[in-house]
Amino acid sequence: MATMVHSERRPDEGYSPDMDGKTHEQTYDGFIVFTTLTSIVVGCWVMALALGGVKEAWFTGIVGVVASMVAGAIGALFPKVGWRAPAVVFGLMIVAFVLA
Repeated sequence: MATMVHSERRPDEGYSPDMDGKTHEQTYDGFIVFTTLTSIVVGCWVMALALGGVKEAWFTGIVGVVASMVAGAIGALFPKVGWRAPAVVFGLMIVAFVLA
């Protein structure tokens, strides 16, 4: 199987002198973190719609949306928590969907 990325690459390797390689890498890392967080939060919103539409549990869906927004903010403000906070809410919403 072919390797998709080169893990031995130094962060500043391959950038021209006009580019700020360190800032570019920090921006890319921030983009990945933001994309991961927002994807999980949007997944929570989809689960909230499923709870309301399929199971008629609209109140639980609304609580899940609010909880996912709070968890996403916590994940964004505390990098060590990161994607785990909204993932917990997503997991709880899946459990609520199965049990409702």
